[in-house]
Amino acid sequence: MLDRIKLILGIEDNEQDALLEVLISHVEGHLLSLLDDEIPYELNFIVEEIVIRRFNRIGTEGMRSESVEGHTVTFYDLKDDLEPYMSIINKYRDDDHGRGRVIMI
Repeated sequence: MLDRIKLILGIEDNEQDALLEVLISHVEGHLLSLLDDEIPYELNFIVEEIVIRRFNRIGTEGMRSESVEGHTVTFYDLKDDLEPYMSIINKYRDDDHGRGRVIMI
């Protein structure tokens, strides 16, 4: 995962690895709090996309929007990072992605 993130960000050295690992850990923890078990391989793209977004926001974490000479950028709140992915996450939570369930009657 780290290598794919670095490729997308255009990072060719190892100087940002520790920072990226912390960001990966935070995003995985947030996602795991919704999934309760483990992050399926199919959902790794969510972690990667959010880590890239958070990395690119370093230094602007508290801003909601920025406007410079007619160019406006609006940021998600960190608490809303997973919002665009909730329908996918809920699909995995609801059906446990093919795992069996035991129902006591």
